[in-house]
Formats: sequence, C-alpha cells, structure tokens
Amino acid sequence: MPWSIALPQAIFASPLLAVATPITAGTAVALLTNRKQNRATYNKLKQPPYSPPGWLFAPAWTLLYGLMGYASHHATTTASQSFSLVVRDTNSTAQTLYTTQLALNFLWMPLFFRLGRPAVALGDLALLAGNVGALMVNWWSADRTAFWCLVPYAAWLGYAAYLNTGVGMLNGWTLPKKERSE
Repeated sequence: MPWSIALPQAIFASPLLAVATPITAGTAVALLTNRKQNRATYNKLKQPPYSPPGWLFAPAWTLLYGLMGYASHHATTTASQSFSLVVRDTNSTAQTLYTTQLALNFLWMPLFFRLGRPAVALGDLALLAGNVGALMVNWWSADRTAFWCLVPYAAWLGYAAYLNTGVGMLNGWTLPKKERSE
C-alpha cells in the first residue's frame, strides 16, 4: 500500500470513530488555544454586521464536525461496496483531501487567536475552502450523500471568511494583546 497522509482506515470504517474524531480533535484544539481567552478576545474585537454571538461557535462546529465525520464514513462505506476501481481510487484521494482539510481547519484557531494573525488565518481559510471544494467535487461523483453532508460546512466556511475578513479590516489586521495570568 502506498504511503498516505490520510487518517487510518479504521477511523473511516467506523461510524463512531469517523464522527468522534473531528469533534474530539476540534474540541482539543479549542481547549489548547485557551478557549476562555478566545472568548474574551472575540468580545473585544470590532465585529462586522451579522456576527454571531460567541456561544454559537461550539454547537455549530460540533454539528459541522459530526456531519463531516459521517460523510467520510459514508463515502468510505460506499466505496468499499463498489465494484469500480475508479470509485475506490477516488475514495483514496477523498480520504487524503478529508485529512488535509481537517489539518487546515484545526490550524485556523491557533493562527487567529493564539498568534493573533487574522491575515494568515484568512490565507489558511482560503486553502481550506479550496480543499473542501475539491473534496466536494470528488464526493459529487462518488457519493452524493457525503457531498450533501458537506454543504453546510462549505456555507459556514464562506461565512467564516466574511467574518475573518471583516474582523481583520475593522481591527487593523491585529488582535488585542492577551493579558497573561501566568
């Protein structure tokens, strides 16, 4: 089997692991980037119109991570039941795209909040959106259920790009300095 950066096959094959992995990893990233400080920073920022309340992010991302995890499992199951080698090859590509989009997704919060670099975070978000777009194209031809599970995620990424750009512009592309309690 050729080398791959995709998550282990066992994660994709198990519906529980497929859903729990992005939720657990996303929660860990939020906690490791100091979630309470993130809320304080978010509340200090000048926000563009239609910015959501801070409390909305955790349930929204839990739902989105769950949907993307389910989509990865569904696409893997569909490909494993297919007799087509093209579908199986497409699934291998999809698993790599899925894994790289998770990495880009998890990188955004530390870039934005921990490093205070909204412009760099926006660049990450652009790469993430392109990656998710490629994944959706892949799943459109291989598994329409997986594709439709990613539609809310793609919409949220567009909204996130608007928020990231608005916050960056309104705050001079810098974030307020964190108060150290150490």
